[in-house]
Amino acid sequence: MNQKTAGITTIPSVEEILSDLIKIQTVNPPGGEIAAAQYLKRLFDRFNIPNEIIEPAPGRASFIAHLGEGENSLLYLSHTDVVPVSDGWGFPPFSGEIKDGFVHGRGAIDCKGLAAVEACAFIHLAQTTELKGRLIFAAVADEEVGGDLGAGVLSSRYPEKIRADFAINEGDEPLTINGKTYHSISVGEKGPAWMKLTAKGISSHGSVPILEHNAVVKMANVIHGLAKYRSQIVLTPETKSLLQTIARIDGIFDEVNEGNVDYVLSKLRDRAIVPYLSAITRMTISPDVVHGGVKTNIVPDVCEAQIDIRILPGQSWAYVNNELKDILGDVKMEPLQYHLPSFSSADNKYYRLVEETLKEFVGDAPILQSICTGATDSRYLREMGVPSYGIGVLTLNLDAALSDSVHGKNEKVDIASLRVKTDFLIKLAKKYLGE
Repeated sequence: MNQKTAGITTIPSVEEILSDLIKIQTVNPPGGEIAAAQYLKRLFDRFNIPNEIIEPAPGRASFIAHLGEGENSLLYLSHTDVVPVSDGWGFPPFSGEIKDGFVHGRGAIDCKGLAAVEACAFIHLAQTTELKGRLIFAAVADEEVGGDLGAGVLSSRYPEKIRADFAINEGDEPLTINGKTYHSISVGEKGPAWMKLTAKGISSHGSVPILEHNAVVKMANVIHGLAKYRSQIVLTPETKSLLQTIARIDGIFDEVNEGNVDYVLSKLRDRAIVPYLSAITRMTISPDVVHGGVKTNIVPDVCEAQIDIRILPGQSWAYVNNELKDILGDVKMEPLQYHLPSFSSADNKYYRLVEETLKEFVGDAPILQSICTGATDSRYLREMGVPSYGIGVLTLNLDAALSDSVHGKNEKVDIASLRVKTDFLIKLAKKYLGE
């Protein structure tokens, strides 16, 4: 018997930890992640695991723990803030109810599910295994609005607290191709280049309108132009490899290149994956928020819009500005959030170890190298020189409703997936950090 098993304290189940975290409302904004950090501290203190809370602003806290010493190091990263909820849920969004094999509530997948899995794996290792390397756990604040008060603070002010040889973080969910589930390892992500647009007009009585002075009309024309814009197709080595693999799975053996991407996409039988594949091969533009006017009979003199733009490697804010300047005309543009795309190499021992270990749990199907269309905290690690690889829900029977619920309604995750992912993380740590 391993000497660490003597006097072992019962570890809460992963579904219990997740349920507890979901019940702690950490909607960002405003955040309030301190409550989740305090919960994790109480949990880790029960097992005498060294830990600390970093609170750079009132209520905006990240939790860090560490285990073991040695030359090798691995970071488990997650975040505890969640996006707001809308009306129309089929169950209370912060109930954390455990029922019918699922844990229900906002954050079940993004990203408290990962926080619970990593916490459970970490505590298990602390109780049962003498590691010969250093394992770090970080459940951070503020990811959903850019991460400045979470991973941003840690990477800039306290880099040594989270520096590791490589990291595991959230990643893309599995893809279902022609009814079969394929898992992926996220090796990179597009960069957000969100912008705020302001159109100015001249206010007057709505009964005698001059439409060229109407700020809402001006903005409507700009949004129409953005909707008609067609982005340049760009294939990074990672996106080309992914698209080529999916095409061949579907029996399409054309050599994928930038000139035939849309042709290949048009031939895929499973149409559900086409929007994702389209998004990772070009800059995307989505006008998502518009505010204009104060009263039905007053011509509005100002209209504002917020545009979600995601860019690829080689593209920048200057590129976006140059591409869209003719469409925007005299509408003012200013940045809301901007980060360059980030990637981690798949040609190293860390990626190969993650892939090898993952295959032990998901079978013989190809492991795809995916690119996240959204932004994660992995970019902060990559800027530090720490390779970061994302893992999504680990399930062999993917329900499309699970993926659709991320940032949507009725978010939930199956307990079986949580347990598989916990075992995966335990095995990965044991392989890299030794026993």
